[in-house]
Amino acid sequence: MGRRRSADRMTVEVDTGVAELVPDPDRAGSWTLLLDGAPQSHVDLADPTYLEFEYVRRLAAAIDLLAPAGTPLRLLHLGGGALTLPRYVATTRPGSTQRVCEVDGALVELVRRELPWPPDSRLRVRIADAREVLAGHRAASVDVVVADVFAGARTPAHLTSVEFATEVARVLRSTGWYLANVADGPPLRHARRQVATVRSVLPRAALVGDAAVLRGRRYGNLVLLAGCTAPPVPELTRRVSGDWFPGRVLSGEELVRFTGGAPVVHDTDATDSAPPPPGIFSVGR
Repeated sequence: MGRRRSADRMTVEVDTGVAELVPDPDRAGSWTLLLDGAPQSHVDLADPTYLEFEYVRRLAAAIDLLAPAGTPLRLLHLGGGALTLPRYVATTRPGSTQRVCEVDGALVELVRRELPWPPDSRLRVRIADAREVLAGHRAASVDVVVADVFAGARTPAHLTSVEFATEVARVLRSTGWYLANVADGPPLRHARRQVATVRSVLPRAALVGDAAVLRGRRYGNLVLLAGCTAPPVPELTRRVSGDWFPGRVLSGEELVRFTGGAPVVHDTDATDSAPPPPGIFSVGR
């Protein structure tokens, strides 16, 4: 595994590309993980509740609202990165059982060595494909499934289909929730199809994002929240509207209009998500 250091910046070849760890100049003990130039995670080792990326704050806000504060949950994280969200949950909901799957074993070892997480027998990381992990999971065994999986800044096709969403629904408890990071840009074809696909299995849903992204004006991250019970839309709206970068929440008829009759994705016609525009990522360069 090749490794280069420039000051405190580290560049390492991992299984799926080139990983970089970049120190945050504004926060001591904080790092950004990039993979092939695309930001994957930001971690504050001293304060795991500090969340730099807005989409991660939105994922955390949804988790905060799904059960009373401090109540332990069972979570399955598809995609590991630097374990930003698992660290947050371990801090805010002690005693939670968390399973993290990450396909890149060399990346896991890099994070374990350079950005170690506190020992916790309830937080386990498995090196495996997300779809394979889902297939082997017990039915109705988790409260939250979080999907944040990217390869080359794109979500792999086999994690975008209705067959995948059906597996997610199978492992969720009846009151459980699916949270997904959906990255897309104009004309939002991928995002619309993802909402339609997930809602065909988990019909009660909300979509959170920056207004400009939701209107198809620029590329960005949207957070999809879906389950079989009503999402906490009023509370979530208050949380995201008070964020450093205020967001909007679409639900009900607004979400139906957003979907715009987009077709459900099947394994047979699934494709990777749309690539980001060239030059959109620049972290400490």
